[in-house]
Amino acid sequence: MAIFPQTRTAEPLLPPDAWTGPRPVVRRLPSLRHIGPNWYASVMGTAIVASAGAALPVDVPGLRGACTVVWALSAVLLAAVLAARAGHWLHHRDQARAHLLDPAVAPFYGCLAMALVAVGGATLTVGADVIGVRAALAVDVVLFIAGTAVGLVAAVVVPYLMVVRHRPAPGTASPVWLLPLVAPMVSASQGALLVPHLAAGQAREALLLACYAMFGLSLLATLVVLPLVFARLVHHGPLPLALTPTLFLVLGPLGQSTTAVNQLADAAPGAVAGPYASAFGAFAVLYGVPVMGFALLWLALAGAMVLRATRDGMRFAMTWWAFTFPVGTCVTGAAGLARHTGLDALTWLAVALYVFLVVAWAVAGARTVGGVVSGALTAAPAPPGAATARTR
Repeated sequence: MAIFPQTRTAEPLLPPDAWTGPRPVVRRLPSLRHIGPNWYASVMGTAIVASAGAALPVDVPGLRGACTVVWALSAVLLAAVLAARAGHWLHHRDQARAHLLDPAVAPFYGCLAMALVAVGGATLTVGADVIGVRAALAVDVVLFIAGTAVGLVAAVVVPYLMVVRHRPAPGTASPVWLLPLVAPMVSASQGALLVPHLAAGQAREALLLACYAMFGLSLLATLVVLPLVFARLVHHGPLPLALTPTLFLVLGPLGQSTTAVNQLADAAPGAVAGPYASAFGAFAVLYGVPVMGFALLWLALAGAMVLRATRDGMRFAMTWWAFTFPVGTCVTGAAGLARHTGLDALTWLAVALYVFLVVAWAVAGARTVGGVVSGALTAAPAPPGAATARTR
């Protein structure tokens, strides 16, 4: 994965004898060869700004309208990245296959699933104000089905490749490994929004329990990988500077699972029998509060590591998008807990995390636009030794 790409000088498009005066500056269009699946992180990070803003348990004048604009931007970004990735597979299949066989890049295929589901959920919660509930529901259903299918495939295929092809060395576990595993958790939380739209009976109950199954799938897989990540940090020291922001990815399964149990608890009445619905409501609080506590602990640890990396000269990379979606899931998780407990402290926690999310999204977005315009983010990766990341 290109972390510190180098900028290539554009070559003239005219033969040497076709121009006798000063040679004009000709810019090439951004190359699709080095547009990897990690670019879907920008879609996820944008969609969660809209969804999290709509979920806040406070009434902020103008926030709903701003979230609608951000939702529209996320939809445009999704279409653009899907088109770019389709062009990548069509014209650069060798590079696409190399990405699948690269243990640093393959986990990012989970981002495709999360981008589809996240934009679908934002369409139903925010976009319905613009396109209507019926159209928003149709869009969400299509994106949810596609994203869930991709997510479940990625959750199996990527670990399979890691075992039989990647064979990562001991002590190289990365938070990036969580990406294909957390995708079903995103489907679990967003699927809860669709439960009330199904007819009462078998279909509604089946979707609710399927979402709980995806919750369990993702949670247990995370519990397998997270100790490997922490062991890597303890025994081998901090991550390379450019990868340090990926520590925030651990917040993804924590915040998203808290969001999932709260939204599923909201959807349970009318889908399952009364005793089970009450149990799911209690489980949302009994599970969510301890996990949110651990999420805040990890946020403090990851934040300290990022401050250290910044002091040591950490430069912008696409990994900065890790500051957005995982934090957004903590916003929606805290908002769900505030809704079920009535605690003002959880309300203000959600607001504080949302402020952080918006700032992080604005910074990452501005730096990404600048990198695309300059060509730095779409250029070939620098050769080994051209740019190094210190790990002391």
